[in-house]
Amino acid sequence: MTDVLTIEKAAAMIDHTYLKPYATAEDIKKLCGEAVRCGFKSVAVNPYPVKMCRELLRGSGVLTGAAIAFPLGQTTVAQKEAEARMAIADGAQEFDYVLNIGRLKEQDEKYIEDEMRVMTALAREKKVTCKVIFETCYLTEEEIVLASRIARNVGPDFVKTSTGFGPAGADKRHVALMKAWAGPEVRVKAAGGIRTWEDMKTMIDAGAERIGTSSGVRIIEELRTELDRG
Repeated sequence: MTDVLTIEKAAAMIDHTYLKPYATAEDIKKLCGEAVRCGFKSVAVNPYPVKMCRELLRGSGVLTGAAIAFPLGQTTVAQKEAEARMAIADGAQEFDYVLNIGRLKEQDEKYIEDEMRVMTALAREKKVTCKVIFETCYLTEEEIVLASRIARNVGPDFVKTSTGFGPAGADKRHVALMKAWAGPEVRVKAAGGIRTWEDMKTMIDAGAERIGTSSGVRIIEELRTELDRG
C-alpha cells in the first residue's frame, strides 16, 4: 500500500500530536499551524486546549481530537464519558480514550465491553470518531486478542495501540493482531514511537490506517525526499 501513497494521502493519515503536560498556547498554535500546512487529518491534544484548537483550525479541514482518561485509563466509565462529553462540547470531533487496562488484564470482558459500548454510543450520538487505546506494551497477545474481539462486537471507529507514554509504543506484530481480530469494520491506529517515514510505512503495511505521532512534519519531509529521488 505504501508504494502508492502520495504526500497528500500520507498526511491525511496522520494525527499530529502534542500531549505534553507542559504544553503552552504557543505550542498549540505551532501544532495547529503545522497541521494545516501539511494537511494532516487531525491534531490530538489533551482536553484543556480543545476549544483553542477548534478555533485555530476552523475552516481548514483539519479535525480536533481529544485524549480522554489519558494516559492511564484508570478513571470510571462515568468519568470517561463526562470528560469526552465536555471535550465534544468544546469542539472535539474525535476522541481517543484509554480503556481500563487492569480490568482487561483481569479478563473482565463484561467491564471492558460495557465501557466500550458507553464510549462508542456517545460518539454515535454526537457524530464524532471514537478510538480505543489498548496500551499494548502492557498486554499479552491473548489480552490484545480479547480486546480486539470485544471491539469487533461493539464497533468503535478505531482501536489504537498506545498512548506514547508507556515503556514501549506501536509494534507491527500488535497492529497486525489487532487488524486480524477487530474485523474489517474497525480500523487500527498505530501510535507511540513512530518518528520516521520508515516507521510509518511499517505500521501501514501491518494494517494501520491512522498514525498518531508528534513527528508528522519530519515524516512528510522524509517522504517528499524519497519521492523526489524517484
